[in-house]
Amino acid sequence: MRSVLRGAFTTGMAIGAGAALIDLLYAGLGLAGAASLLEIDALRLALGALGALVLATIGFRTLWASFRVRLGGELPAEVATPRRAFATALAATASNPLTIATWAAIFAAASTASLGGGSPTSAALLLGGVACGTLTAFTALSTLVALVRGRFGPRLLAVVDGVAGAGLLGFAGLLGWRTAHDS
Repeated sequence: MRSVLRGAFTTGMAIGAGAALIDLLYAGLGLAGAASLLEIDALRLALGALGALVLATIGFRTLWASFRVRLGGELPAEVATPRRAFATALAATASNPLTIATWAAIFAAASTASLGGGSPTSAALLLGGVACGTLTAFTALSTLVALVRGRFGPRLLAVVDGVAGAGLLGFAGLLGWRTAHDS
């Protein structure tokens, strides 16, 4: 939302494409039975710590931006390009333990119910549906925000940055605490 509010619809779409690619990869790993790897304590701990670090970094940058933002006042080097946004979305989504755990739970349940493992065609359709679903959600959100962004002034944009940054830092702290507590 922040990227699209700043006038970069293509950046919002690049973030969606990155998230869709990671969802596709995790869904494929889930179908292949990789969900059981999360039972390895050291791997779960490492992924939790990495996810907390990524969330904290993004949250800090977002919160910092809320204190210095002026609509259109960013330097060209500070405005994310679609390529940079795609790479950030890949890293953030791939290292998000909640995403990993969600896909693990979905495919553990699906394998118990004998879903998704019937044929290569059904597996391909399932994977295509996962990627299309994620991309559709990001496209709808980016489009909606692009349509209303003209009504957002510098103060509201700073508030959005502040709330988003504080929320990300809160989630990073919670993830870090839970990772340390569960180990």
